[in-house]
Amino acid sequence: NDALWANGDPVTAHDIVYAWRRAVDPNTASPYSWYISLATVKNADDIIAGNKPLEDLGVTAVDDFTLEVQLDQSLPYFPEMTTYATLFPVHQATIEKHGIKWTRPENIVSNGAYVLTEHVPNEYHMRKRSTMYWNDEATVIETVIGRVINDENQALTRYFAGEVDHTGIPAGQYPNLVKKYPDEATSVPILCTYYYAFNHTESANPGLHDVRVRKALSYAIDRKLLVNQVLKGGQYPAYNFVHRATAGFEMPVIDYSSIPQNQLDAKAEDLMTEAGYGPGNPLTLKLIYNTSESHKQIATVISQLWKQKLAVQTELVNYEWKTYLQIRQTQAFDLARAAWCGDYNEASTFLDLMTTASTSNAGRFSNPEVDRLMAESKTLEDPQDNYTAVELILADEMALIPIYHYTSVFMLNSQIKGWPYDNVQKNWYSKDLYRIKN
Repeated sequence: NDALWANGDPVTAHDIVYAWRRAVDPNTASPYSWYISLATVKNADDIIAGNKPLEDLGVTAVDDFTLEVQLDQSLPYFPEMTTYATLFPVHQATIEKHGIKWTRPENIVSNGAYVLTEHVPNEYHMRKRSTMYWNDEATVIETVIGRVINDENQALTRYFAGEVDHTGIPAGQYPNLVKKYPDEATSVPILCTYYYAFNHTESANPGLHDVRVRKALSYAIDRKLLVNQVLKGGQYPAYNFVHRATAGFEMPVIDYSSIPQNQLDAKAEDLMTEAGYGPGNPLTLKLIYNTSESHKQIATVISQLWKQKLAVQTELVNYEWKTYLQIRQTQAFDLARAAWCGDYNEASTFLDLMTTASTSNAGRFSNPEVDRLMAESKTLEDPQDNYTAVELILADEMALIPIYHYTSVFMLNSQIKGWPYDNVQKNWYSKDLYRIKN
């Protein structure tokens, strides 16, 4: 009851009610409205569809400091889901006054340890310590600047020039850097899976509608080559979708994961031949990815493997992030580089993505049994059997191509302390960090 917004207003349960209703409001058209539905908040689906009023959403402010939430069904990991930004409170008066400009530095009213003071899109943002934060006395760092540096190698150069304290490590450079800077170079698991999404709609190359083709493309990818010779950052070869470090998740046994690569290559060639493709009738594909040197490296290696082993001709096309998302959402591709990072630490954050209703299901994969198993899992005390069944269906249909399970590979100035290395969700907060003198 001592939490305040940056302008001094108290943070109340009413702010959360407003935020959740705004997230499901069809007029807001939030790309993450489905998250409220995923959390099984009562009536969320009907409100998103425009069939019920906002007031029917299952969230109520009993008083200023008591929030009551009604769910459509039991969801054991619901509390974990509330750590995601979609369920954060927002300052109603600010949004009503400024509309879509409410997040600009001169307008925004937030309730965290810092306030946004400057923001130049695609360049940088600056945050300064908020004296209104409820635990401000524990905050040490006064100002935080986040810089947008699209070139990973340039970012690393600026790190060594002392211009930044934290940056990612480009693919392939971790082994040398950790030897030279053991107190600064780090690789730790993070709940993200790197994969290629197949376009399952009519706009894709018809060949991709044949599961034999999809399996052949997946089998021909030498994942161990990618993680050991290209990425070199401790990543794990992936044959299933859910990241191996996900809490309480038992990794499924995927049949092709234990087959030697040379045998997989032979199986892939046989499958392509059965499907009618080969040197005399090559499959042609368009693979899109968002601009990044590491994405380019991976796409180049994979396209070469496909060409050498399966005679597949692959057009590689990169786009800046915003354009890439638009093209991916309209299915103007055959395959798309993608990644999913868990919104919370439970397997459903990955597997729900592959349900028919998920707006983040970029390839529009649809399987009634996957939908049924995931819906049923919400009410089970132990949903592991359902999760395993879903993973096996995804592998059997090769709904997507899992490539690797992420690690967070980065450089951190040895003067910076308080970093949560064991947080697999990569939830780190500037308020918890501090700098020591050399």
